[in-house]
Amino acid sequence: NFNPPVYFGQHVVRKGDTLYAIAWRYGREMKELARENGIKSPYVIVPGQKINLERRKNSQKSNLKISKSGSKRRGNVTERKETMQNGKNVTRDKKTKHIKNINWQWPHLGPILAMYSIKGSVGTSRSSGMSKGKSAGTTLNKGVDITGNLGSPIYAAADGEVVYAGNGLLGYGNLVIINHNETYLSAYAHNQRILVKEGQKIIKGRKIAEMGSSDSKQVMLHFEIRRNGEPVDPMKYLPAR
Repeated sequence: NFNPPVYFGQHVVRKGDTLYAIAWRYGREMKELARENGIKSPYVIVPGQKINLERRKNSQKSNLKISKSGSKRRGNVTERKETMQNGKNVTRDKKTKHIKNINWQWPHLGPILAMYSIKGSVGTSRSSGMSKGKSAGTTLNKGVDITGNLGSPIYAAADGEVVYAGNGLLGYGNLVIINHNETYLSAYAHNQRILVKEGQKIIKGRKIAEMGSSDSKQVMLHFEIRRNGEPVDPMKYLPAR
């Protein structure tokens, strides 16, 4: 399993690790993980540092409302507010922050090798986002796998900032992770060449990498979208083809 859903134990930071990469590996939301470990912006970590992975019971995710129409996603973060009414404390939800729309596009328009699946069989390609299930022949895929030619352009699926560009995550090869807002990340794996750097601002449609077969048995792009650190089905976000 290249992306284990670990919520206990510790991760010992190694050279080249970033907090974003650690959160991605263990299926955690980066800022939540930082908060639980007392790590403040700009989220600097050092080799040998221990990162607690266990999710605290009082950790809460954004209350996100998802629209099923089109490829735009909108949500609101809510907080509980206590007020006095007729001499009694009344708790109400208050909308505090609007999450910007994201207009997604396909990172590459090649044939699809394997679809997102968390329950059943999904093709045979070896991908970082894939892991074998308990039943024989069952494969779990945390994204979509798209084929193409060696060196084919890979494009940013939405505006954002590059938070990881490297090959330090087992099974992903040369990997780019883009942070789109406080809720969504996208990842582009198995690249032949990465064309962007960490901290770089990216606009939708920009060429960020070239397709390859790094840490894969064939030339392909493994593409993931994560919401609050957890993988979601990219087909529900990408426009119809």
